[in-house]
Amino acid sequence: MHVPDGFINAPVSVAAGAVAATAVAVSLRGARRELDERTAPLAGLVAAFIFAVQMLNFPVAAGTSGHLLGGALAAILVGPCTGVLCVSVVLLMQGILFADGGLTALGVNITNMAVVTVVVAYAVFRGLLKVLPAGRRSVTVAAFAGALLSVPGAAVMFTLFYALGGTTDVPIGKVFTAMTGVHVLIGIGEAVITAATVGAVIAVRPDLVHGAHGLAVPLKLRVDGRLVDAPAAAAAAPVPAAARSTRPLWISGLVTALVLAGFVSYYASSSPDGLEKVAADQGIDAKAREHAAAGSPLADYSVKDVSDARLSGGLAGIIGVGGTVLVGTGIFWAVRRRRAEDLTATATAAPSAH
Repeated sequence: MHVPDGFINAPVSVAAGAVAATAVAVSLRGARRELDERTAPLAGLVAAFIFAVQMLNFPVAAGTSGHLLGGALAAILVGPCTGVLCVSVVLLMQGILFADGGLTALGVNITNMAVVTVVVAYAVFRGLLKVLPAGRRSVTVAAFAGALLSVPGAAVMFTLFYALGGTTDVPIGKVFTAMTGVHVLIGIGEAVITAATVGAVIAVRPDLVHGAHGLAVPLKLRVDGRLVDAPAAAAAAPVPAAARSTRPLWISGLVTALVLAGFVSYYASSSPDGLEKVAADQGIDAKAREHAAAGSPLADYSVKDVSDARLSGGLAGIIGVGGTVLVGTGIFWAVRRRRAEDLTATATAAPSAH
């Protein structure tokens, strides 16, 4: 759903940019509460993983494909504010390095793909957790539902932007019907990927899943061949430091992202994604402009002057994952350090207040 330059006029693009900038600023402040020394590097990994999976377009209908948007996944794994930042980092990297998503449309894309998806998905996710039985399965089910609804939510937001500032004269009713119809199907793929990923992380490290905080799973002991609840003292025993290390999860996640972007992406669907298909069918793309970074050495997810398509695309994917994890981790560590500085300043000022 990367909106190119020329779909939305300048005034509305500027307004969307202001909305996106405000959302990012608010998210930077909110992320200070969500990130700690363990989750800051994981947030950078989540951004890199979303970048990788977005390269894996999957078929959803005849001649149409879809890809992960990632807002739901990021919000549930690392928190809604951090989730907005994760997807924003991905969109920034894609727009500047890979000519994917217009630079003048960056505000539109951040609002659609980062802000709306996170807000819709996390609201649905939290609402369902209040009524579902407490447990890991409920977290996965709620993640599925939140992701499912987040994609058509973003499609509706694009329709609103088009109604306010579309550069062509396609009836809004046609745009709404076409966009929501195809993105409901894409939402199913989004939901499957999100639920599978959240479920996999919960299975090994539920303590690192933001959306599963407070999830109590009683410790079981096997006594005479039967599983029984552990005594309270045993259940409260501290976990060894090695068991709390995030390094194994970080390494396995990074390797997975590199494999997906560097190798599996070659087999992704080559059909246009939902927005591209609707734009071509309805004539929304009549005034689309060439991307300002069209001459980038990595434009269109290929490395310039590398003739082998498999190698070119794989190298571009690996570079993208590496760049995203570095930029994302740097940003999230800076946010984390700012939080630590704020806490230190508060602690230092507290005695002087008496």
